[in-house]
Amino acid sequence: MAAEQPIFTGRQLRALIVPLVLEQILGLTVGMADSIMVSSAGEAAVSGVSLVDSINILLVNTFASVSTGGAVVAAHRLGEKKREAANKTADQLLMCVTGIALLVTALSLLFNRPILKLIFGNVEESVMSNAVIYFYMTALSFPFLGIYNASAALSRAMGNSAITMRISVLMNVVNIAGNALLIMGLGWGVFGAALSTLISRALGALIMYHVLRDEGHPLYFGRKPFVRPDWKILRNIMRVGIPTGLDNCIFQVGKILVQSLIAGLGTVAIAANAIAGTVAGVAVIPASAMGIAMITVVGQTLGAGDVLQVRRYVRKMMGYSYLFMAVLNVAITLSAGQIAGFYQVSEETRILAVQVIVFHSICAVLLWSTGFSLPNALRAAMDATYTMAVSIFSMWAFRIGCSYLFAIVFQMGLLGIWAAMAVDWIFRSVCFVWRFHGEEWLKKRENAVN
Repeated sequence: MAAEQPIFTGRQLRALIVPLVLEQILGLTVGMADSIMVSSAGEAAVSGVSLVDSINILLVNTFASVSTGGAVVAAHRLGEKKREAANKTADQLLMCVTGIALLVTALSLLFNRPILKLIFGNVEESVMSNAVIYFYMTALSFPFLGIYNASAALSRAMGNSAITMRISVLMNVVNIAGNALLIMGLGWGVFGAALSTLISRALGALIMYHVLRDEGHPLYFGRKPFVRPDWKILRNIMRVGIPTGLDNCIFQVGKILVQSLIAGLGTVAIAANAIAGTVAGVAVIPASAMGIAMITVVGQTLGAGDVLQVRRYVRKMMGYSYLFMAVLNVAITLSAGQIAGFYQVSEETRILAVQVIVFHSICAVLLWSTGFSLPNALRAAMDATYTMAVSIFSMWAFRIGCSYLFAIVFQMGLLGIWAAMAVDWIFRSVCFVWRFHGEEWLKKRENAVN
């Protein structure tokens, strides 16, 4: 029987969502600050950073997805009013994510250049040299990102996104100040950008971990430095974490394959894609924040046993997502020329970047919320296998297949690759909207967690 009182009031939703939006903005400024400031070192530097970022996203998503699984399980336990079980989940999540992050770091450091050569082939040596430096330095930050992701996911699970927002502010201040000193002041180029990012991430992780040691929070880390694996809890975490991780990783593998195709189109295409990619990250912030918030809202509401309110909250949050996406992307479209002008690139590169930015903004307004925010509601109900299957199929059939078809066969170049992205988004949206209007996804949680 549904509860008469709402699980989340309008004020509580705003308190959760607004900091998430701000955090997303602040988080992206790290990448934007790096790419804009490093552009002073030339297009080869920008291109090298862009290539590595596609790999870094793949590697980071490995433990970010596990953190999502932990957040889902913890949110369910909080909704059930089982605080001790929720805190055990927190400890198990931290142990698991840290271990994965250390392994990823070791592999990235040992096989730095071979990985880059395997994926991107014979790119210009100047681009490869910058990529090697950036990959090595950012790999050192993976353990800190693991700790930060686990801590941030748990903070959001208990509805306290303001903590992560404040720490994001600090991280961005440190990163931008470091960029100004190391890149603009000392002329360290790509190395300076990577070092500044490493320092900011380490600081954010250490502070976040300290915050989550406070037993006054609904969720907190235990005092023991090491905990024994609890396989039941880990299994529940992985029921969401593994499908989500495979989904994200294969998605990024697909993007890397597409990136390798772009690398063959020349430095102009690589640099234009890097600029457009950075702006695209900003363009989807409202929907991205809404997707993150759905983990908390849907998770706690299902944990409380109120299925009726789940659909109501999802529809409400999707409406907000479309509204804010429209406002933001109209602004981006109108200022695309000025945005591209911030980068010190050729006129040919700037024009191509503007074309891609405008195309992406139009598609993002129409499709991103249903293609990427809505599936988080399904994941929060532990229906992660379905979202994984749809995402993997769509990536390989449409994003990759159509990229080669449009860019190579139809000779549409970089614009053809972004058109393939739109086809991918259309398919995802249709599948996730159909699933949401059914009943099967709401039954997954009962069979998984309990």
